[in-house]
Amino acid sequence: MSWTGWLLFILLVQVVHFLGTWKLYTKAGRKAWEAAVPVYNAVVLMKIINRPWWWTILLFIPIVNLIIFPVVWIETIRSFGRNSNMDTFLVLITLGLYIYYINYTQEVAYIQNRSLKPRTSAGEWVSSISFAVVAATIVHTYFMQPFTIPTSSLEKTLLVGDFLFVSKFHYGARAPMTPISFPMVHDTIPVAKVKSYTSKPQIPYFRFPGFQKIKRNDIVVFNWPVDTLIDINPASMRGSVQKPIDKKSNYVKRCVGLPGDSLSVKNGRVFIDGQPLELNDRAKIQFGYQAATKKPLNIPFIKERYDITDIYPLNREGTAYQFHATDEAIEKFKNYPDVVKVIATNDIDNGWEQNVFPNDAQYGFNNNFFGPIYIPEAGKTVAINSESISFYKRIIETYEGSEMGIENKITQNGTQVLLNGQAINEYTFKMDYYWLMGDNRNNSQDARTWGYVPFNHVVGKPVFVWMSWDSNTGSVRWDRVFTTVGGSGKPASYLMYFVFAVIAWFGFNFFRKRNKSAKK
Repeated sequence: MSWTGWLLFILLVQVVHFLGTWKLYTKAGRKAWEAAVPVYNAVVLMKIINRPWWWTILLFIPIVNLIIFPVVWIETIRSFGRNSNMDTFLVLITLGLYIYYINYTQEVAYIQNRSLKPRTSAGEWVSSISFAVVAATIVHTYFMQPFTIPTSSLEKTLLVGDFLFVSKFHYGARAPMTPISFPMVHDTIPVAKVKSYTSKPQIPYFRFPGFQKIKRNDIVVFNWPVDTLIDINPASMRGSVQKPIDKKSNYVKRCVGLPGDSLSVKNGRVFIDGQPLELNDRAKIQFGYQAATKKPLNIPFIKERYDITDIYPLNREGTAYQFHATDEAIEKFKNYPDVVKVIATNDIDNGWEQNVFPNDAQYGFNNNFFGPIYIPEAGKTVAINSESISFYKRIIETYEGSEMGIENKITQNGTQVLLNGQAINEYTFKMDYYWLMGDNRNNSQDARTWGYVPFNHVVGKPVFVWMSWDSNTGSVRWDRVFTTVGGSGKPASYLMYFVFAVIAWFGFNFFRKRNKSAKK
């Protein structure tokens, strides 16, 4: 739905509100016209139901308003003496339209000094939980979201089992695009395993200003651009679904290419504008290797001694292995007495791989040897022809087309490229795009598979590891708890500072309450 469509919808809601409440406004000592003025009518209603004016803001926050509207309906009828369980049920089941019945058919009196304290313990619990959910939803949507590292594509930099806090405000919080959605879950409701949202209506893309841009080497959480899975679990491969942008699966990778860059990959290593990518000292890049040995290896010992990941035998004799390691780790491993030969898989050029972007045989790209390619920048124009269109077709048709409510269709007539039936020889990009890759280069599905990531798919920036669980040992990695994701040098844990802050907070509250009690 376009912004014009949403404006008309909001005006319709205002008409519905006026027709259903104007008599109640007058019974509360207000003017009938006050029920008709957008936004102002909500501020007046908050006064009528004895709630703070800032509740009005909550009515306009997507997803949060799904919780607040029912609360306001209930508070409205209770302000006019309708307190029974049946009244509450009817106003909820009719989506607030029960207020019409009260407004036009019932003689009710306004209760000006109505007690706002719930009459039962159950009501108190519901009230507390509702506003806890509201507060958590606002934080989750606009400020900070918890996230778990599920795969080893960033292994050594971020580990499987790391629990992150992802900042929404660094790059600018993206407003929800799917307004009818279960709060604080992503695409699937846990346990029930059902879709957590309705695809329509959709709010046009909007992002609040951030205080920094994505920088090279930033680790970024984003919505997987080509996601059609029911959910991210392997079982979901049995079915597919077209998802709204903000409900596509969350991925986390390192940004190695920025808008305007020329990027290539040689021997698995990234080059920007012809120069090797400069990595920060926390980036632990791994490559795939195969090794021949004189006798079977003690795998747990090798993994711990040489800091090697994903190692497993390739033959029954246990004398051939495949694994992933950093440059430093592989140099040490080569000196192990039983190692006969080590082959780096990132040095192997297998020619064109069909599943590598842009999925075009004329380029012959594979994961280890790729590019150069241009990373699109907003406002910049590129030549469009039969050779270049494979790089930009999805951008034009999907990212700057159907996902933005625009019908774009690319076709070809011989060597001529057509956009919606009209010949084109250039295209100007509307958005910035990024190139995101895993640090575990030969064990990562990343931009080499599905191409560019549009800025409107960016979720946020991981800033903190608040918990880290090693499923292999069944224990907490205490040295990673409360460590920062960015920065330089070895990550330092701030766990003790956090514990001290919590103890100080509880101590402060304890003495504050005791002093208040003593004064009484």
